[in-house]
Amino acid sequence: MIDWTHWHNEPILIGGLIFLGWLYAILTGPLREKLVAGSPYPRGHAVRFYAGLVIFYLAVGSPLDQLGERYLLSAHMLQHQLIIYPAAILILLGLPDWLVSPLTGRAGLRPILRVLTHPVVCGVTYTAVITGWHMPLLYDLALQIRPIHILEHFTMFGAALFYWWPLLSPSREYPPIAYGWQMLYLAAVLIGMTPVFAYITFSQDVLYPTYEYAPRITSLTAAADQLLAGAMMKLIGMSVAGLAFTVSFYRWYQATEKKFPALGKRR
Repeated sequence: MIDWTHWHNEPILIGGLIFLGWLYAILTGPLREKLVAGSPYPRGHAVRFYAGLVIFYLAVGSPLDQLGERYLLSAHMLQHQLIIYPAAILILLGLPDWLVSPLTGRAGLRPILRVLTHPVVCGVTYTAVITGWHMPLLYDLALQIRPIHILEHFTMFGAALFYWWPLLSPSREYPPIAYGWQMLYLAAVLIGMTPVFAYITFSQDVLYPTYEYAPRITSLTAAADQLLAGAMMKLIGMSVAGLAFTVSFYRWYQATEKKFPALGKRR
C-alpha cells in the first residue's frame, strides 16, 4: 500500500530546486544593482517565484508522486496539472523583466528567440509534448523507469512555460501577444489538445498496463480511473484557459474602450 510519509529527496530534484531558489535570490538581491540600478527588491515577484517552486516540489516530491506512479492515473494527471498550470504560471509571473533581459536582449539570440517565442511554435510545442507523453508506450515506459519519469515531468514543465509565454512573457523584447490574439491562441491550443483528451477519456480499453494491473486502493476500476483522468485533463485545462480567456477579453475590451471612447458612451 501507499506510504503517505514517503517524500522524494533525490539530489537532482532537491538540488535543482535549491539551486534555482539560490540563483534567484542572488540575482534579485546582491546582484540586482548590476542588473537594474536603483530598483527595489521585487517582493511580489519573489513570492510568486518561490510559490511556483514549492508547488512543483509538492507535485513531484510528495506522496502524490507515489500514488500517481503506482496506483492511479488520475493522481498522475493531477501531478501534470499542478506542473502545467500553477507551477509554470507562478514561475513566469515571478520573473521581473530586468531579470530576463540579459538573455532575451542579446542580439545574437534574436533570430532563435523570435522563432521559439512565436505563439504558433509555443502552442505546437506544448501540444506535441503533452500529447506525445500520453501515448501508451512512452507513458508506461516513464512509469517503469525512474529517469524517464523525471524527464517526462521536466519536459512537461518546459512545454508549459512555452504554452504560457505568449500570455505571460516577462520579456520587454518578446512581450505577450495582443489581447485579441491571446484569445485565439487559447482557443487554438484547446482544440489542439482535444484529440489526446478524447483518446484517454473515450477509449474502450485501459491504455496503460501499469494502472490496469495496479492494486485497487479506491473503489474506482482502472477504466473509471482512466475516465476520471481524461475528464480532469479537459475540465481543468478548459477552466484555466477559460479564466485566461476572460482576463484577455476584459483587457482587450478596456483597451478598445480607451481607443474608441464613443463605444463606452453608447452603453
